[in-house]
Amino acid sequence: MDPTTVLHWLVEAAEQLRAFSASFLCDLHLEQLQLDELYAVLRDLKAGEINSDEAIGRLERSPSWVWTAMDPTSKLLLVVDVGSRTLAMAQRVVHQVTRVLAPACVPLCLTDGLKDYTTALLTHFGSWLQAERRQNKGPMPKPRWMPLPELLYAQIVKSYRRRRLVGVAHRVVFSTRLAIEQVLAKCGWTINTAFVERLNLDIRQRVAAIGRRVNTLCQGEAGLRDQLTLFQVYHNFVVPHASLRQPRAARLATNGRGAAKVWQPCTPAMAAGLTDHVWTLKEVLLSRVPPWPQPQTV
Repeated sequence: MDPTTVLHWLVEAAEQLRAFSASFLCDLHLEQLQLDELYAVLRDLKAGEINSDEAIGRLERSPSWVWTAMDPTSKLLLVVDVGSRTLAMAQRVVHQVTRVLAPACVPLCLTDGLKDYTTALLTHFGSWLQAERRQNKGPMPKPRWMPLPELLYAQIVKSYRRRRLVGVAHRVVFSTRLAIEQVLAKCGWTINTAFVERLNLDIRQRVAAIGRRVNTLCQGEAGLRDQLTLFQVYHNFVVPHASLRQPRAARLATNGRGAAKVWQPCTPAMAAGLTDHVWTLKEVLLSRVPPWPQPQTV
């Protein structure tokens, strides 16, 4: 098949996939949230200025990053976006997260040591707090923007030496370590970002443009976003995850000579209660997306 045909199909399908994902990912009640970012090499071949080797060499000087946010309990990929590793991009990702969460939902957040997450989370999960007056006379103290009491946030700070991991430290930013560990103890977990890091591996394996050493580097951010949109829908609705499977009440016999099926396949969308069956990619592309409330423009 001609690559141009595939690219044209991807561009046309991306709009349908975004609308399909937006119709399901809304008003979510989540207890935990893990955020991370991984680098992606983007190359510009309009004038033949650089080749693949030079694009990889420019990674450290001007990298582009793929930002992800997921629910570790259901493995649901909430947000995937492309941008630089800056405060503005961290604000953008957290803002997208708040749009899919229920209004009163404040999940436990776990990230790496990027300091921009602290500002972004404080911006979206904070409120004005009027400080008490310490003296009977004088002006009232100015209100301060403080994190919500229910906001729990911790960072996993990793230390590297010669590109090798030499140490891991936990930094509690908002709330207390005891409160965070109590939430994680319900699932038998500790403070970590292992689930979103495993998701990053899936992205590298299934999105060719983000592979570490490949010759299929993406030509721009728009094309990479289309590929990531396809991966998000495929990950959430189409691919059953072995860690989410449920035992069947009764064994299901097969048509051939194989053993009876004991496990019920389950996707992240099914684990999150968004759907009741495993979708196929054809069903997703042919699905008629119902309308949902759109922001009113003045």
